[in-house]
Amino acid sequence: MISPTLDSLRVFLHLMAVAVWVGGQIVLAGLVPTIRVAAPEALPKVAQAFSRVAWPAMIVIVFTGAWGLGVVDAADAGTKYMTTFAIKMLLVFVAIAATVIHSQGTSKAAKAIGGAFGLLGSLLAAYAGILLAHVG
Repeated sequence: MISPTLDSLRVFLHLMAVAVWVGGQIVLAGLVPTIRVAAPEALPKVAQAFSRVAWPAMIVIVFTGAWGLGVVDAADAGTKYMTTFAIKMLLVFVAIAATVIHSQGTSKAAKAIGGAFGLLGSLLAAYAGILLAHVG
């Protein structure tokens, strides 16, 4: 068996948290239309329940991402790697900001636009992470 390391633990935690954050958004996008019709009064409770899982996952994402950056030698990483990393951080910021707008917004537009940009930012940040993993 391959020996586990702190690095493998960091990557595992990061990927599990990303799965919760991004996967949860995708699952909710599929469930919300049905909940809206079948039990609209349950929608706020469903959103709150997801938040109790999703936001701690985002904290794990940020923590393990910072931890991972700490093990990368920026001088050896190269310009393309660091540019991709910077874009990923921008996308994470967009995902977080849009999700906050979605969560706190009261208008249908804020909910819709915040949700769409939150998911899009999350998906693109995850893809940027894949690019970094294949180069780094």
